[in-house]
Amino acid sequence: MAKMKRKQKRSGNHNQVRLFGTGMIYLLPALILLVVFLFYPIVKTLYFSFYEVGGGGVVNEFVGMEHYQSLFQSEEFRKSMVATFLFVLYTVPAEIIISLFLAIIASEKLKGIGFFRTVFSSTLGVSVAAGATIFLFLFHPSLGILNSILGFVGIDSIDWLTNSKWALFSVALTTVWMHLGINFIILLGGLQNISGELYESAEMDGAGYWSRLFKITIPLLSPVLFFVTIIAVIGSFQTFGQIDILTGGGPAGSTNIIVYSIYQQAFSFGNFGYASAQAIILFVIILIVTIIQFSVGEKKVHYQ
Repeated sequence: MAKMKRKQKRSGNHNQVRLFGTGMIYLLPALILLVVFLFYPIVKTLYFSFYEVGGGGVVNEFVGMEHYQSLFQSEEFRKSMVATFLFVLYTVPAEIIISLFLAIIASEKLKGIGFFRTVFSSTLGVSVAAGATIFLFLFHPSLGILNSILGFVGIDSIDWLTNSKWALFSVALTTVWMHLGINFIILLGGLQNISGELYESAEMDGAGYWSRLFKITIPLLSPVLFFVTIIAVIGSFQTFGQIDILTGGGPAGSTNIIVYSIYQQAFSFGNFGYASAQAIILFVIILIVTIIQFSVGEKKVHYQ
């Protein structure tokens, strides 16, 4: 009897090892991609941040924490930080609210709603370059439709991209429009997964539209909203293309958010070590913000 138990235990251990090995084989391609395209660049960037790095990634002298000290003493970097957080503040709430509004409309059983679903999600197929170019024409001081509308109602035209008071808002507006498609599709998918029986039961109990929205729809959609909020925050922190096309970080550095500052320091000025230090700081900021979101926001998520 004891021998049989030992044999069964050895057999069970052997099966566990075999299953673990099989699982690792399936995971290996993904692990290789993560190491090559995520972990290695992070480690390399951290390494560069402690050195003076010349063109072509040639590592010169060790400078320790000098790059980080220079960053925190730099007025330009502080201005870049403020612009970054303002940009996130402008874009994320607007993206979530507008996408949710459109998704709720598109989830209704209305005639021809399929056409509007296609229209609402269409920005998903627009590249950053194409989207930014569209808004470049919309924001044109003399030919743009936005200033034409303002002139029609008797309001003075606005220098959308060349006025430091409006430039960041203009880029944020472009970003919100470009992100609507993906956020809309994710939220619409979440809405369609909510059982219709819940709405029917609530309606039979006398619940009105707004009551059903805030007591059924929003709570059951909260896991999806939580996910969309996280990717929206990370996406806003990493915005680059539309800033490069619309403003180039100007005017007067008003749209020079951290990602664009990293690009300029590395590829315009050749300060790869300094740019690497900025990249590490951005990584830490995104990590901290994400941890805060999980520690605070996830407690309010109602999983089904």
